[in-house]
Amino acid sequence: MTYQDTLNWMFSQLPMYQRQGKSAYKADLNNTHLLVEHLNNPHHNFKSVHVAGTNGKGSTSHMLASILQEAGYKVGLYTSPHLKDFRERIKIDGQVVSKQFVIGFIKRSKAFFEKNQLSFFEMTVGMAFEYFSKRKVDIAIIEVGLGGRLDSTNVVTPEVSVITNIGMDHTQFLGDTLEKIAVEKGGIIKPKTPVVVGETQQETKNVFRELAKHNNSKIVFADKDVETDLESDLKGVYQFKNIKTAIQTVRELRLKGYKISESNLKIGLLNVIKNTGLLGRWQVLNNKPKVVCDTGHNREGLTHVMKQVKSEKFNNLHIVFGVVSDKDLNSIVDLLPLEARYYFCKPQISRGLPAKALKRCFDEHALKGEAYNSVKEAYNAALNNSKKEDFIFIGGSTFVVAEII
Repeated sequence: MTYQDTLNWMFSQLPMYQRQGKSAYKADLNNTHLLVEHLNNPHHNFKSVHVAGTNGKGSTSHMLASILQEAGYKVGLYTSPHLKDFRERIKIDGQVVSKQFVIGFIKRSKAFFEKNQLSFFEMTVGMAFEYFSKRKVDIAIIEVGLGGRLDSTNVVTPEVSVITNIGMDHTQFLGDTLEKIAVEKGGIIKPKTPVVVGETQQETKNVFRELAKHNNSKIVFADKDVETDLESDLKGVYQFKNIKTAIQTVRELRLKGYKISESNLKIGLLNVIKNTGLLGRWQVLNNKPKVVCDTGHNREGLTHVMKQVKSEKFNNLHIVFGVVSDKDLNSIVDLLPLEARYYFCKPQISRGLPAKALKRCFDEHALKGEAYNSVKEAYNAALNNSKKEDFIFIGGSTFVVAEII
């Protein structure tokens, strides 16, 4: 099979949560245990940091990878979803996994995957673990896909467990209260393994403290313990919490013997994009008019992003916006500015919400705009209607951003 043939098989033959929704979610780790045993437990051959949370886990993971790279370590990075190419999910020192490795991994184990009906995500986790093992990384930053306790990544025993924050997202799988979601995400806390929590929240702090106590694990709340003026090339005021989380995680790694200087820390934070190739986090695509895209899509993420939008200086605001069909629009619509002109669009996936349906909902909340046939058409319309002093924001869904960058 060619690389494209391999991807087509992975995407079409097996369920994938990001594209299919609930049908792809598996509420146990049985398949993952079968898979890592089949692969001779590659995750035992490298150290790791395990990162969960509702928002910020991707940015925090990339910050940590960049810092460790600056310190001279060979660093694996596993994240999801990808924006342009599947291989973005699996990197070593900022370089994506080769097409040949992807092809070979699927070819070697295709019969096993089919026999055990492994999900897209389970296969991809196994691929990352085998790649990091074979390439002998010093440490891998492993981002949770969904939840924590039952996520396919949750077979690693990390040096540090990291939980950025808790928000009301994926409630159909994780629970309908912050406390219930915290229990699921707190499932990555391991015995005698330090845990860094990025954001102290009244509803969740005691959940994490109890889980840490049960596991005899040290727990630190980064927003309470870290004072810093360090900055990152990842822009947006919402990154300050992620910077603090990364700093506290580095402190815990130092206690375990990792050699990471203050210079490594500072330079790593300032070169996240260069060192890791991260895309879609307050990414500036154009100036005059200024165009920014961001993958924040749930209530917590959009709250931070919209605050950042409102802090920009502009004459008129244009927002290119699209979502997936299972998005609870009522949970986000009040965050969006009334004074903006909207360009509604549908991302090119089966789960995309039709632009006209999105427009009808927004019309009811006095958010005015037009529906377009594609993300590209909506973006071009926004550009045509904008003057140099205007501001264009593109978001609502990872898939909308992926079609633009």
